[in-house]
Amino acid sequence: MSNAAHVLVIAGTDSSGGAGLVRDVEVITELGARASCVVTAVTAQTNSRVEASCMVAPELVRLQLRTALRSNTVSAIKVGMLGTGEIVRAILDELPDRCHIPIVVDPVLRSTSGAALLDPEGLQLLRDRLLPRCSLMTPNLIEASALLGEHVARTDSEQAGQARALLRFGSDGVLLKGGHGTDADSVDVLVDHAGPPTLLRARRLDVTMRGTGCALSSAIAALMASGEPMESACQRAKSYVHDKLLTLSPVS
Repeated sequence: MSNAAHVLVIAGTDSSGGAGLVRDVEVITELGARASCVVTAVTAQTNSRVEASCMVAPELVRLQLRTALRSNTVSAIKVGMLGTGEIVRAILDELPDRCHIPIVVDPVLRSTSGAALLDPEGLQLLRDRLLPRCSLMTPNLIEASALLGEHVARTDSEQAGQARALLRFGSDGVLLKGGHGTDADSVDVLVDHAGPPTLLRARRLDVTMRGTGCALSSAIAALMASGEPMESACQRAKSYVHDKLLTLSPVS
């Protein structure tokens, strides 16, 4: 384990253990990497709703990130819940260049129950300053709709078009997740600035598991930290999450 790749996670806690930092660290360690954490928020959640949340002071977030990077040889960074514009600014002050470390941003805007998890200033800074500094962004269909100001994609073609449109925010790649869709297959669309979209398909299962977005982005970060190319990391991460869901399914 001492030679394992190291992933730094920037995210909020979830007291239920279903999502956020708990899910991130679980996935990263299952995939053979090590994890360190920058806590941006503390939330009180059940499996169905966010009861309360408290943002960490931006200066403390900044110091957490600075000291985490000094303490470890970080091979990838996963960014999840940020909460406020002030916290986004603190992260931007310390974030390394994506040329040196892959940076995966999961743009957490709202909880599954609908609670806002990023304020308007934070959303603007995410669009204008954070996404241009990331290697890969991994929005779901609802987050993509909010970022683009468009309706939620309903077809593979619309999803591919929105994934391509999201590249204008400046990331190297976009993985637009289709888990909120209704077709027989769950389709994730991966695009970059060269070549056609890649469609990653898996049979949609009649099960639910909180934190699937956290799990997918953390799995991608762990695999990229170990040297996996982006497309291969996305494919393997999707298979990993699908296999987790299969264990919950009454019919395999």
